[in-house]
Amino acid sequence: MAKTYIENMLGENERVNLVTRQHGFMLFSSIVAEIVVTLIVISITIITISVTGNALAALGLLLTLVPLAIMTRDILTWNSHQYIVTNRRVIQISGIINKDVVDSSLEKVNDVKMTQTFFGRLFDYGDIEILTASEIGVNLFKRIGDPVKFKTAMLNAKEKLGYEGTGSQAKRAESIPAMIAELDELRKQGIVTDEEFKAKKKELLAKM
Repeated sequence: MAKTYIENMLGENERVNLVTRQHGFMLFSSIVAEIVVTLIVISITIITISVTGNALAALGLLLTLVPLAIMTRDILTWNSHQYIVTNRRVIQISGIINKDVVDSSLEKVNDVKMTQTFFGRLFDYGDIEILTASEIGVNLFKRIGDPVKFKTAMLNAKEKLGYEGTGSQAKRAESIPAMIAELDELRKQGIVTDEEFKAKKKELLAKM
């Protein structure tokens, strides 16, 4: 089974926690004009055909294709603009054919600001502003659907990442004495010289 574009971007042991898009209102606001124009053209075509016959049917059909094509493009643009939370980072993807990808490592996320207007709370959309320590500085996601869920998923992933990092560091620290003991055995067997043992021991102790 072919992997999706998102799955191809994931690193080893990285998994997707949440995928969302801009609220449906954003899509509707971008295609409402095309819907109105399409309905008007269809209505005029029907009236014209009923009065003059079928001669202008082809022209009416061609005129209808123009707003439909624009509407299709807007729908594809909305659908391809995704906001993703993984267990390691936050990713923003846009573009139908040419892809524009911006991601922020959860380790570098300093703060998350959510803004919801009255209508945003009523219809469940809002802006998420991510402040990071990276070169991007600020990453703004405008009018995304269910922003509370998005913010919660991101903060939970960041907190869990901290615990996982602490656990891995602890395991590494616990394994260092065992590695030194193994080196000492190699030294006693003459496989490792005293100088090599001391140098490696110093290096390992520095990592604790």
